[in-house]
Amino acid sequence: MDYLNFDYEEDEDENAEMSEGTVSVEIQSLTEATDTAEEKPREDSSDTDLEIEDPERSFATIKGPELYLEACKLVGVVPVSYFIRNMEEPVMNLNHHGIGPKGTKALAIALVSNTTITHLELEDNWILGEGTTYLVQMLRENCYIQEMNISNNHLNTDGAEAICRMFYHNTSNIRAIQLAGNNFREESAQYFSESLMVNYRVIELDLSHNEFFEKAGEQLGQMLANNEALEVLNLSWNHLRMKGAVALSAGLRNVLVSNSFIRLLDSVAEAHPELDVIYGGVGGHIAKKPLQRPDAMKLIQYYLDSNKLRLWDFFKNMDKYGNMKIPVAEFRRAMLWQSKIPLNREQVTELVRKLDRGRTGYVDYSHFKVEEPEPKPKEEEEEEEEV
Repeated sequence: MDYLNFDYEEDEDENAEMSEGTVSVEIQSLTEATDTAEEKPREDSSDTDLEIEDPERSFATIKGPELYLEACKLVGVVPVSYFIRNMEEPVMNLNHHGIGPKGTKALAIALVSNTTITHLELEDNWILGEGTTYLVQMLRENCYIQEMNISNNHLNTDGAEAICRMFYHNTSNIRAIQLAGNNFREESAQYFSESLMVNYRVIELDLSHNEFFEKAGEQLGQMLANNEALEVLNLSWNHLRMKGAVALSAGLRNVLVSNSFIRLLDSVAEAHPELDVIYGGVGGHIAKKPLQRPDAMKLIQYYLDSNKLRLWDFFKNMDKYGNMKIPVAEFRRAMLWQSKIPLNREQVTELVRKLDRGRTGYVDYSHFKVEEPEPKPKEEEEEEEEV
């Protein structure tokens, strides 16, 4: 598959330069003049010294609140007092502060050298694609921030491209990121799909409340089949529809899930027993001998024998239409909600696979029909009674 034009070699060279240089190099890059909306910020601009009031001082020599105040003065924004007061706390919550892209630039400058903040909340601040670029540049140098929420910031396609460039090159320590409600459309799905195929750092990703359609479901499904790190993916409140959901689910067939996923699936199945999720197996732990559970069909037969019932009648009671075919969803619901035969989700799933081997979507029980003996003529019955 051809990957997007993320210009791998150029980023490799820049990363090498960052590792050999000092923090001031990154700060200078972040603070390069980009005042016009038409001019796109460059990641490799690190050759311009900042001009501040005191020529003998440099951003490389100051940190903390003083650095942030100088950065705000440089870009022309009002400092956020909450940020100044809480710079030494691990969780920084700046949601709904109206920071904007320029304010984000000032924050990014201050965060480059910050070593205490591990969780950054920036929801609903009109960061835009421009502000996203500053955050991405900052995260290349800051290895302490591991969780970030930049939902509802109108990032659009430009912001998605900047984030996915970071994913593609694994240039940050971000493990969990929330990107809900950022107007990501079909073209953004391709960025996420191809960059996350090679990402090994992000384990939680929230892409809910965006505008992904059926094609996005296909692309993200391909990503799920290839990504070995992602554990949580939130795609709620998009427009995947049936085709997109099927394509997305197909990507899970080769995926190993965790025990927490199984527990979540069991709880969901209680409310939606018709749901059937196919996955590659349970991974992430030392392999153990699987727990042997009684065969579901044998349990059913035991119940029928104990109550002198026939298998045919057992299935017939579930058949609303009387055509000897029960939709799989209705069969799963009936089997999980009945209380006479103790069956769990896994047993019912295995039972469905046996009864619908061709994956037709129906449980055909016609072959369980037992021909009733023809009633004897009345004269023969009377003769037998006399004898």
